[in-house]
Amino acid sequence: MFIEPAETQAAVLTVDQSARLDAALGVIAEAPADVKQHATASALRDYQHDGIRVIFYATALGSILIVTYVEVDETGESA
Repeated sequence: MFIEPAETQAAVLTVDQSARLDAALGVIAEAPADVKQHATASALRDYQHDGIRVIFYATALGSILIVTYVEVDETGESA
């Protein structure tokens, strides 16, 4: 589930960027607890890999991920 501003950010991605984001979300969904905690908000997780950044939190049972921020670079390379 995407909330603002992630929903707006995801809406302007190219087809390629969306595909890369979908793949990253699949990795995150497999083991959300393995993603490092956000530096300033311990309830949030901060996934960064190959030019993709997703900040999210999981519901109490961990079955639903709430995405609060997404960023996908155009090249697919890490900065």
